[in-house]
Amino acid sequence: MKASKIFDELVEELQHCFEQLPDYRTGANTQYEIRDAALSAFGIFFTQSRSFLAYQRLMEERKGKSNVSSLFGVERIPSDNQIRNLLDPQAPELLYGVFAKGLQALEASGQLEAFSSYGGQVLISCDGTGTLSSQKIHCPNCSQRELPSGERLYTHNAILPVIVKAGESRVLVLEPEFITPQDGYEKQDCERAALKRWVKRNGERLARHKYTLLGDDLYACQPICELFLEAGFHFILVCKPESHVALYEQVDFLEKNGEVEQLSRRHWNGRYAESHHYRWVNGVPLRRGAEALQVNWCEITITREDNGKRLYTNSFITLHQLRPENVVPIVRDGRARWKSENETNNVLKTKGYHLEHNFGHGAQFLANFMLTLNLLAFLFHTLLELLDEQYRLLRQHLVARRDFFNDLRALLRYMLFDNWNHLMRFMLVGLELIPDT
Repeated sequence: MKASKIFDELVEELQHCFEQLPDYRTGANTQYEIRDAALSAFGIFFTQSRSFLAYQRLMEERKGKSNVSSLFGVERIPSDNQIRNLLDPQAPELLYGVFAKGLQALEASGQLEAFSSYGGQVLISCDGTGTLSSQKIHCPNCSQRELPSGERLYTHNAILPVIVKAGESRVLVLEPEFITPQDGYEKQDCERAALKRWVKRNGERLARHKYTLLGDDLYACQPICELFLEAGFHFILVCKPESHVALYEQVDFLEKNGEVEQLSRRHWNGRYAESHHYRWVNGVPLRRGAEALQVNWCEITITREDNGKRLYTNSFITLHQLRPENVVPIVRDGRARWKSENETNNVLKTKGYHLEHNFGHGAQFLANFMLTLNLLAFLFHTLLELLDEQYRLLRQHLVARRDFFNDLRALLRYMLFDNWNHLMRFMLVGLELIPDT
């Protein structure tokens, strides 16, 4: 089994990025480099161990070297407080280029094609989520609202776009967009405004490929849809009756005149038969008025065949022209947006990344910078599973994340490894997945 270079290449991109971070210190105390602080913090997220650096400092005292040095290239390990102080002034946007490099590595390997969906499109699901909240600690990048008690609640929230595919358990996290007070605006920032900034910043870079954006009903409004089109994106967005009165009035009118097409499919889920019923119509107005964008609407209703119980219903708008032969895959792609919650937010919050944990709030950008490092760690593990044969074999054997990361933490705590491939090979030989040569 060939040793992979992908880990070293990804870490090299990190190092290059961190070396460009500005140093705002004005005094003579510059004992530690900014890059070492950022790489040390990244090591915590990558190993999912809040005690990782403490163990590496002890290892360095005993052996003169540590895994944070051999794996990530840290020359001197700062203390936790020094890391927070050094990283607090760093804007998270300075890290966004590493996300693009990760996607480029996937494209270069041909693996991005495995995420293609209907019409060769790659699906990007966008969803907002909360990361931190406090009634006491706050910074200039916090959103805030008044509670019924009269107290203030300070929060950090972000849009987390991810590449998804129906039937694929892995997601590819892209750069986030933070919902945070904007210069020159008196109103609170919001999810729609944050999504607009993300699309404007990434539209040109992503335009060379075919992307379809997925989202909930919040995004199914004319300004957002027009922005998607201007940036060259398709879209499949949830569309609820209560927020799209004019559209559903038109759908009801067309149905009464027999112009809404329908299709039913039988599906066996392993326990009982389901009836999947589809309805769709092309060319209905998204809102009232002569300037309304014309969209195509579809709906799925799933019922149990044996008792008629309704199990699921949802509806979507898109610009894909709907036909009997494509309505099923388009609805399937629209439903893939649930991966933003299950495969992204849930994994980041409950599967070891501790997304909602306060790793350091800071007085400027620290909370958002730390979150971005955490997302990069999540992305790196996904890329390794896709591009590193040794890592993929390990994860196929250690299916549970808990088992893999428990082993990883234990080994890095007690043993010194020369490099990433040394660590991977040691684990594979120990599990008798490859011969000891």
